[in-house]
Amino acid sequence: MKRIVVIGAGFAGLWSAVGAARKLDELRVPADQVEVVVINGTPYHSIRVRNYEQNLDETRVPLADVLEPIGVRLVEGTVSGIDVANGGITLQTQGQTQTLAYDRLVIAAGSQLVHPDIPGLTEHAFDVDTFSGATKLAAHLRGLPSLASAASAASAASATSAFTAVVVGAGLTGIELAAELPARLRGIAGDAHRDAVHVVLADRSAKIGQAMGGAQSVIERAMDALGVEMLAGVSLQSVDADGVELTNGRRIEAATVIWCGGMRANALTAQIPVTLDPLGRLPVDAFMRVENVAHVFAAGDCARVLIDGARPSVMSCQHSRPMGRYAGHNVVCDLFGGEMLPLHIDWYTTILDLGPWGAVYTEGWDRHLVSEGDAAKTTKQTINCVRIYPPRTRVRDDILQAAAPVVQTPPPTAAAR
Repeated sequence: MKRIVVIGAGFAGLWSAVGAARKLDELRVPADQVEVVVINGTPYHSIRVRNYEQNLDETRVPLADVLEPIGVRLVEGTVSGIDVANGGITLQTQGQTQTLAYDRLVIAAGSQLVHPDIPGLTEHAFDVDTFSGATKLAAHLRGLPSLASAASAASAASATSAFTAVVVGAGLTGIELAAELPARLRGIAGDAHRDAVHVVLADRSAKIGQAMGGAQSVIERAMDALGVEMLAGVSLQSVDADGVELTNGRRIEAATVIWCGGMRANALTAQIPVTLDPLGRLPVDAFMRVENVAHVFAAGDCARVLIDGARPSVMSCQHSRPMGRYAGHNVVCDLFGGEMLPLHIDWYTTILDLGPWGAVYTEGWDRHLVSEGDAAKTTKQTINCVRIYPPRTRVRDDILQAAAPVVQTPPPTAAAR
């Protein structure tokens, strides 16, 4: 039996597996001739882009609901080694090390939050990079009233700092989290401490949201309306149990520090004999084949493709999902000598949740402002809560149909006034 192995079950990995199953079904390949295997550390597909939200109940989809109906095998484990010369991987499952041979491989292991060597960062800062990180932060926030009560016995200043949160990094995740936190903290603080809530968003750029083009001024207006203090042009110097030191010399006493720095591709990419890009990504062609490495494909945050023939893909579900669908389709075509399909996406959008204020929606690589406020929020919720989810019906045809190798059109939205 031939085997297609997909590493990862995020946006790219899941759709690579489903895309492969779809193409095998289309070719009417008997189930005993080719198996598709997905290796993932948990039995869930994580809707990672929603980890900044307060309610995490809907941010995970059981992989069994998607993979079992289409005959894809899930292996819960962690890949530690890739041997491209011999077509095999090494993985750990339930404390045991095993090897697994492949005929074709799709590397879709995603990306990870970069933790620079800043004193105290690892020990004292939270993040929302993973579901476990987001749940850890949520548990910490729920415990703040007890912390405030204990601190009030020492001093009023200590009690106030219990509801101060510093978000470091004003990329998309940092902005979305900072916009959510004031209302979230006030709900936790209650009437006794709601006036003590203080959220700070710090970034080394000259302006908060500087890279957001036409949305930058909208972000500033929203943050101001939400009561978020914006600190631009500063970096994190150190973190301790009681707050942060910034590079401008300012100290902020805070019980909660959340790191939202940059992303880097999974370290597994370093095991492939190619030159990685500055983000650690594998160079792939329009068919998602890793350049000059036989039988290996890559998709999502692990891969860099010129998405429109000129600009590189970005680490987002917007690109990871179609990259996965095309990788899955093409890996089967490659295995059987079929005609592969090139991926080309000639549009780009950015939609940013701004908490109770609404959202902001831009189009194009220069991020031209299209919509803001409630109209953009409606579009954002459609994307986050519907569009990026796999079918959860457990119906085989529904799941396979969703993996068609096509590029979806941008979501509709009302124009900004």
